[in-house]
Amino acid sequence: MLESLRQIVQEVSSANDIQLALELIVTRVRAEMQTDVCSVYLLDRESGRYVFMATDGLNKSSQGKISLAKDQGLVGQVVQRAEPINLDNAQEHHAFKLLPDIGEEPFNAFLGTPIIYHREILGVLIVQQSARRHFDQVEESFLITISAQLAAVIAHAQATGAIKAHGDRSHIKQDVQFSGISGSIGIAIGRAVVVSPRADFALVAERHIIDVSAEIEFFRSCLNKVRTDIQQLKQKFADRVSKEELLLFDVYLAMLNQQGISQEVEQLIETDKLAATTALRDVVQAHLNQFKLMDDSYLRERAIDVKDLGLRILSYLQDAAPTIQQYEGAVILVGEELSPAMLAEVPRDKLVGLVSVKGSSHSHVAILARSMGVPTLSGVVDLPINMIDGLPFIIDGFEEKVIANASDALTERYQKFAQEEKLSDLGLEQFKSVPSETIDGHALPIFVNTGLTADILLAKEKGADGVGLYRTEVPFLISERFPSEEEQKKIYQEQLQVFHPQPVTMRTLDIGGDKSLPYFPIEEENPALGWRGVRVTLDHPEIFLSQVRAMLRANEEYGNLRIMLPMISRLDEFEEAKQLIIRAFNELNTLEGIPVPMPEIGAMIEVPSILYQLESLAKKADFLSVGSNDLTQYLLAVDRNNTHVSQLYNAYHPAVIRALADIASRLKRIGTPFSICGELAGDPAAAVLLLAMGFDAISVSPNRLLKVKSLIRFVDMPQARRILDAVLKLDHSQDIKDYLQRNLDQVGITPLFKEQSNTQSRLS
Repeated sequence: MLESLRQIVQEVSSANDIQLALELIVTRVRAEMQTDVCSVYLLDRESGRYVFMATDGLNKSSQGKISLAKDQGLVGQVVQRAEPINLDNAQEHHAFKLLPDIGEEPFNAFLGTPIIYHREILGVLIVQQSARRHFDQVEESFLITISAQLAAVIAHAQATGAIKAHGDRSHIKQDVQFSGISGSIGIAIGRAVVVSPRADFALVAERHIIDVSAEIEFFRSCLNKVRTDIQQLKQKFADRVSKEELLLFDVYLAMLNQQGISQEVEQLIETDKLAATTALRDVVQAHLNQFKLMDDSYLRERAIDVKDLGLRILSYLQDAAPTIQQYEGAVILVGEELSPAMLAEVPRDKLVGLVSVKGSSHSHVAILARSMGVPTLSGVVDLPINMIDGLPFIIDGFEEKVIANASDALTERYQKFAQEEKLSDLGLEQFKSVPSETIDGHALPIFVNTGLTADILLAKEKGADGVGLYRTEVPFLISERFPSEEEQKKIYQEQLQVFHPQPVTMRTLDIGGDKSLPYFPIEEENPALGWRGVRVTLDHPEIFLSQVRAMLRANEEYGNLRIMLPMISRLDEFEEAKQLIIRAFNELNTLEGIPVPMPEIGAMIEVPSILYQLESLAKKADFLSVGSNDLTQYLLAVDRNNTHVSQLYNAYHPAVIRALADIASRLKRIGTPFSICGELAGDPAAAVLLLAMGFDAISVSPNRLLKVKSLIRFVDMPQARRILDAVLKLDHSQDIKDYLQRNLDQVGITPLFKEQSNTQSRLS
């Protein structure tokens, strides 16, 4: 039975049509369980009824025409109980309901299991037998397993709009929503332009050649054409992003050098006398296969770059130079995988948004999109690429969703919302030069989180009080190797110079988890709890010391550097890292005669274990900063990048709010300065709670700074403390959100300054 189960699961997973999948299920299950009937009922959300959708053994002409309410019949019993019902004589059960024309009169034995996906009952899978029979536990378990597999298939079909009332699947529904991961927040409204590879390695035939020299010469000529294309794309980007981000195109060029892909292809041409197209196919596929074996998000992003580059070469080898795509109106670029080169080909005045099925918020495309201010959504796994080209599209980067085939009514509401955001931004300009303080004069400095050059300039323009978190890993991510000490020094100098004399807090290299360098892969089954942050750099002091030296040397002229250590879970980690920083400081001053000042050294509070050594850490650190994203993730045991549980990630969880209040209370008694960074700090409503808790400062993304500051200036400390006291007594996240919204309304805060989670209410 196990082998049959595997075969059924495989066939259902590969079915590209929901009705075909249902027919396959009922046919195969009936045969495997040796029953007279197998049927499926599915929930129609519009009517709230369960529709008879597929059967093997009953009247097929009734499919899609007959339905039951959730409290009707044995189907309704399965739905209400959310568990299997196993009867040897179904017609004697008080809930049995005979449906006309379905043909189930002769059948007595009944086994029905719910089809559940993320707690919602999507349907019921049923087997029936004419003879009286009580299905055994093995058969019941088999049907439950099949139902679980069917749940994922149905959920995917519903997300893509494939399920229609009464089986009508002629076109995609309007306002179909898909969830993803926001790489760059904002609202984008336009038409989808689907981009796909211009060539296909799957269609490359196995071919051998005679003249090896001529084939290599031909390959090199095509390679030169691709180099020219990449250089031209780089020039197109020159006025859009900083020199730092332009290095992404140098990555492409580096892959084309004699030590890269090209050398491997030429070796195959020489040794095996393969045609250039065949050799390129084999080399690229070998690289992609290696990446697939590595469970690492950043390596998968590099696979996209290799594939894109390979296809560009292939197009010239096949004498199929890239066709010119026409971009008209507002363009939302959509693809299975998007590369920086694809992004560069769209005129800047046309590009309003990006959507990809694969990828992450840390991909090269996401980095460029944030720099350009283009709303981006990645990881939209259910998006039906082949159905959406030219459709009206909306990206809601705040709610992390995209709406395909958007209706005129919804588009109009989003246009109003986008205009409201623009007006809000204009209205917030008045707060640039005023201090971040309450009505009664209580100051709450607002720092910014930076990583890109564009972040620095935007933050300075918005009137930031300094940098609360500079993500030093960003220059490492867009490089082909570890940046040298001198290269790092120049990057860090730029940050320190722009904000001098305001403080700049630089977090030491924070890789691992969901962030891995393409040239320093970290392969782990559970990366969130693995080798990451300070654990990596302490194991590689040569990397850590090079970075610290670069920071200290960059700070020689300015003196506004603060160094912050991530992922501290034990006191000895902080002590060891601090000693390495002191060692670098002494070497520069004493041995090399470089008079660098000693910066403040702090730690991030993001691992729950350190909460139980908080007082000890606070006495050894010059400052502390709560990393609310990871602290929330670890407190709730929720991986934010796992689609099965990401909806459980909630920074307004009472445990998170109470933990933050406890941290603030304990640190205030000690006197060590403490701040907070992360998404929660950038939520204006949450900022009121953090203010009342007593945080010395908060650090937010540049585009959230003025919204947070404006709200701080609308309240006074007694109001903020009253709100916090009430929130700490609430037991549910939604109650906390509702309470905050009601009370912010009472103090006169308009919807323009509310946190982005209220987006949906403004659109309804």
